[in-house]
Amino acid sequence: QVQLVESGGGLVQPGGSLRLSCAASGIIFTINDMGWYRQAPGKQRELVAFITKGGITNYADSVKGRCTISRDNAKNAVYLQMNSLKPEDTAVYYCTSEVKTSSRAQWPTNYWGQGTQVTVSS
Repeated sequence: QVQLVESGGGLVQPGGSLRLSCAASGIIFTINDMGWYRQAPGKQRELVAFITKGGITNYADSVKGRCTISRDNAKNAVYLQMNSLKPEDTAVYYCTSEVKTSSRAQWPTNYWGQGTQVTVSS
């Protein structure tokens, strides 16, 4: 019913920048929180940042000051600007969205994208 498609990953040198994008499509009545998670090899998936529908943001301590999350409600899209990237930022990045597909839905459903690889290496 709802698809999330990420883009913008790639290979970047330490200190570089990347901007990840994620667009939701399908049957969407409204989207509540949107966010980004990441999973490095051999590690658990962890929250990077999230943003509420009203624009309130929260960041993992490891990315505070280096990453900015934003969203475009008209486009059902969420973005993650990452600066001063470090090798430890290397991971697959997943976007997530809490979506209501109907005005009658009591609770939103959490959807995930397929992930985009970010590799920070010289």
